[in-house]
Amino acid sequence: MEICHYPVMHKEVLEYLKPVSEEPIMIDCTTGEGGHTALFLEKYPSLKVIGLDRDKEIQKKAIERFKDYKDRFEPQNCWFNDYLKNRESDSADMILFDLGISVYHYVESERGFSFAHDERLDMRLNAEQELSAEDIVNIYPETELANIIYKYGEERYSRRIAERICRERLEKRITTAKQLADIIAAAVPAAYRYGRINPATRTFQAIRIEVNKELDRIEPALKEAVRVVKKGGRIGVITFHSLEDRKVKWFFKDEASENNTISILTKKPICPSEEETSVNSPSRSAKLRIVEKL
Repeated sequence: MEICHYPVMHKEVLEYLKPVSEEPIMIDCTTGEGGHTALFLEKYPSLKVIGLDRDKEIQKKAIERFKDYKDRFEPQNCWFNDYLKNRESDSADMILFDLGISVYHYVESERGFSFAHDERLDMRLNAEQELSAEDIVNIYPETELANIIYKYGEERYSRRIAERICRERLEKRITTAKQLADIIAAAVPAAYRYGRINPATRTFQAIRIEVNKELDRIEPALKEAVRVVKKGGRIGVITFHSLEDRKVKWFFKDEASENNTISILTKKPICPSEEETSVNSPSRSAKLRIVEKL
């Protein structure tokens, strides 16, 4: 099935992120299939977008999608924190981070991001790195595994889940997403197993974050983004869970109050409209924060 990512809060992103020069440059730090990039390229005919993504497979979709834009779209296969660290100061009009994992990864990538599919347990965005989700669940010590599940998944049954994983892996190596999901379900109380959300949801989130070091990249990237964006230029960040949003919120607050380098344009984060959530239910948890460089 061919998946096309729905650009979350696209109306709000277009409203807040605006060029400050005649030949503007936008850095889309999490391009994916290019949902947001497409909107900006269409709206601003003189705009060039540098599209970053660490996943070569999903980036191929964006490259194909924007082939007619020629040099107005420049793909870069890299982590956004690494790219921004090496980019010159005051060289971009707009910088956008959409920190959500694309629907492509859950439905089409076949890398075990979703507990709904019987796929290999991988979860790597960078296929060239060694550490995978399979390594984590089969190698990490029980205490470390429990701490990761609690810290990155905010899972109250983290110790029970870690204990069950370590017990099961003694009998048979854990290699698929379904296998892991079944182990998690067996580890938690029945009431939790049949609750509002799948009991594997938080553990899968935690393992994915650990595999890709997602939270570790946010603050260094935002620090460099403030340096890279031009005076009057804006940075937008879309988050999808409290761990991400907390890091973004406090970085911006500290940068505005202590360093006085930015103005926070969204004192409270912007959330999706009822209209948007009705057609794109995964957007329900999204929050958008915008700052402007002074």
